[in-house]
Amino acid sequence: MKNLFLIIIVSIISISIYAQDNNATIMFYNVENLFDTIDDPLITDEEFTPEGKKQWTTERYQKKLNDIAKVISSVNENELPVIAGLCEIENRTVLHDLIKTEALKSINYKIVHEDSPDSRGIDVGLIYNSDEFTYLSHKTIPINTSSKYKVRDILYAKGILYGEDTIHIFVNHWKSRSGGQQETEPQRIKCAETLRKEVDLILESNKNAKILIMGDLNDGPKNTSIFESLNANNSNYEGSLFNIMLELSETGKGTHSYRGNWDMLDNLIVSNHFLNDKNGFVVDGKTGHVFSADWITYENKNGVKSPSRTYGGPNYYGGYSDHYPIYLILKKN
Repeated sequence: MKNLFLIIIVSIISISIYAQDNNATIMFYNVENLFDTIDDPLITDEEFTPEGKKQWTTERYQKKLNDIAKVISSVNENELPVIAGLCEIENRTVLHDLIKTEALKSINYKIVHEDSPDSRGIDVGLIYNSDEFTYLSHKTIPINTSSKYKVRDILYAKGILYGEDTIHIFVNHWKSRSGGQQETEPQRIKCAETLRKEVDLILESNKNAKILIMGDLNDGPKNTSIFESLNANNSNYEGSLFNIMLELSETGKGTHSYRGNWDMLDNLIVSNHFLNDKNGFVVDGKTGHVFSADWITYENKNGVKSPSRTYGGPNYYGGYSDHYPIYLILKKN
């Protein structure tokens, strides 16, 4: 009887490990101004200090960290993400503080980050479970535009998932629409063209490369920058990319709401081998997901819903972010 009990326990553990090693959750989240409370003289971050106009105190900062960690740990109730790309972070320090929160500290998360040229110090970054994803290399990709405003770098990271699949990851936060969507579009197109060149270099070296592009692109899947310049048009044409958020976008879903209008500004885009590989990891269902739980959602008196944001101008609301996170699940064939 004791031997039977031992066999059952070992079988359950084996099944659990097998299931874990054959699935991986990858997410992206615009965390809406995750700043520390310290004034950095090299950037314009004074408003996010205890004395600044937003009165950004240690208590508010710690609450924000715990809130973001709660979202990350809740996207997939079955497992914590293997990889999480983040934007609107101030520096490496906030990522370090994030992975030390109660909700995330049980995972051996490591950080990929470089400072960007953004005047406010707004960066992109990556955290990854180092027990499941082996880091190989990373670099920043600058965007050269004629604009007087510095555009945030693209962060590239390369690693191996579960010791099997090499994955190329690009984390993006393209120029916002502030100043007008049409007026700022050339800068987002420049971001797309720059990224496309990097993608082509990888595909020229290995046509079956697994490439994952994530980010707040400040454009929807059908906008020129993504659909044409990046060539993420979901076609079977060689070299085209597949935007796994496009179908959801066409049903009216989005990650950001402006005056009641939803836009899929956050995107997950993959190379075709991430959909058609016969042996390695592929995107489950060939689709991405928006995490839009009620507890990260605000509903006004007219019943209009939007992501529950931390600030509205100088007003502190204490919410999570003005964007919903997006995610995909990889499964092994």
